[in-house]
Amino acid sequence: MVWNWLRRHPVLADTAVVLALGAGYVGAAVHQHRYGIGVALALLQVAPLLLCRRYPIGVLAVITAAGVLDGLVYSQTAPFAALVAVYFVATQCGRAVSLVATALSAAAFAGVALGVSGFGRALGFLILFAAAWVSGDNLGTRRAYLRELEEKADRLERERAAESARARAEEQARIARELHDVIAHNVSVMVVQAAAANDVFETRPDRAREALRTIEATGRGALAELRRLLGAVRETDPAFAPQPGLDDLDALMTQVRSAGLSVALRVEGAPVRLPPALDLSAYRIVQEALTNTLKHARATRADVSLRYGSDTLDVEVRDDGAGSANGNDGGQGLVGMRERVAVFGGTLDAGPAPDGGFDVLARFPL
Repeated sequence: MVWNWLRRHPVLADTAVVLALGAGYVGAAVHQHRYGIGVALALLQVAPLLLCRRYPIGVLAVITAAGVLDGLVYSQTAPFAALVAVYFVATQCGRAVSLVATALSAAAFAGVALGVSGFGRALGFLILFAAAWVSGDNLGTRRAYLRELEEKADRLERERAAESARARAEEQARIARELHDVIAHNVSVMVVQAAAANDVFETRPDRAREALRTIEATGRGALAELRRLLGAVRETDPAFAPQPGLDDLDALMTQVRSAGLSVALRVEGAPVRLPPALDLSAYRIVQEALTNTLKHARATRADVSLRYGSDTLDVEVRDDGAGSANGNDGGQGLVGMRERVAVFGGTLDAGPAPDGGFDVLARFPL
């Protein structure tokens, strides 16, 4: 717990390390009656650690110089401050740079120890410096690996968002083109027929009535086209056949069962008469979700729920397959379903279910 808190507050952690080392270094100097220059050298070996995260090489150089000078003038102590500086150098600098800096600092301290205390102490210093460098290098390597993973995850997230935005833009462009085709063609016919009816209204009323009947039929056809377009964003069949609705779910489920998937339908609440476009869109949500389950989820069962509320209709399809692996995650099918629901101001949630499988929940306002 304390370690996690220190990791979240590096400045406070550095300050605590400096205070602890400072107390030891200054206390040793005072205990040995090394006032003045001795205390200054002690502080010079500790205080620079406050800047070790910003200037690791410079801090190590200052601490090494102060430690070597202290060992030559007075008596050499264990280079704890230098070991901390080496750790930060290995953590933050490249491997080649940190190796050279550590080797120079270790050689300086070992050289003084060899001259003052002998080979054993010098070897001990070299081992300590090597251990500090290995620890810092391992941490630096892990941090670099985690940064790489985070950057890769961010890049994949941006790519997926861009792909989703592109798919939505293509879908909206398709809607715009189809709207233009429906409105432009039918309105043009109605304008021509209206002009013709106006020309023969007095002289040939039978022709005028025929033109009005054509205008009426064209207008009805245009309204039917617009209903189909708004209710079936991804509809590709331009035929004028009656469009399915929730009353046709039994036939859809029979078709799905024949493909090997067990499907059950549950209706909650009192069914109400739905606008044709909304009825078609709700049917298409179920159809698209079951199609994805058959294609991608490796599921054995799917449950379809229709929940009629006072002012909403919830359409839910849940399977027991391989979760997000069913192809809904960021795919064209999910984009199409979202566009269908968005036409009516509704919402769509799709993702792995808590107890396994994949869940698609569309909510339409009534």
